[in-house]
Amino acid sequence: MLPVVAALTVTLSVSACTATTSAPPAAPGVGPAPDAPPAAGIPIGPGPTNYTVQSQPAPGSCHVRSTPAGQPLPDPVCTPGAVNPKVTQSNLANTVCKSGYTKSIRPAESITDAEKKANAQSYGYTGDPRQAEYDHLISLELGGDPNDPQNLWVEPPSPGHKTKDGVNNPKDQVENSLHSLICAGKVPLAQAQSAIATDWTAALATVGHPNGK
Repeated sequence: MLPVVAALTVTLSVSACTATTSAPPAAPGVGPAPDAPPAAGIPIGPGPTNYTVQSQPAPGSCHVRSTPAGQPLPDPVCTPGAVNPKVTQSNLANTVCKSGYTKSIRPAESITDAEKKANAQSYGYTGDPRQAEYDHLISLELGGDPNDPQNLWVEPPSPGHKTKDGVNNPKDQVENSLHSLICAGKVPLAQAQSAIATDWTAALATVGHPNGK
């Protein structure tokens, strides 16, 4: 387990995480059993619905952590992650591994903008909103819940972040690699969800694919 360190003072952004690559369709007959259980210990969100602005944790009640390398991790109490109940091991080909699915379930900015501002207060962040990401801890492409406040947090920039990069960060690359692995039948959905929710920096190693392939 990585040590918890003091809260970082960083800038924030109000952009949702977006996959930059698409994975191949799920390989039929490959991978874990269709009825694999959901990730243990991770809350189950409401899933896609008629989204409304969700209440956020009290201002200043959440604290970002960091790994020894300085990469940001969310407060495990405020942001443990939450999964989308509509995404299961047996329907990957028709949900997260289908082109356009995540776009179809993403809440509108008219909903998330207010949530982002409130969540920034929850985590006690100030600064330029263009340089950090309002992030789904378990990304939509990994079956994360679209609008459960337990699955969203203000993710500060990683060490070495450049202003020109905007909200792009190393976690996005990990999410894309895990997405490719689950859609190729190489990693069970629940295992990928648990790994990214626990520590995104170690997630690929945790699922046995440290190089992302």
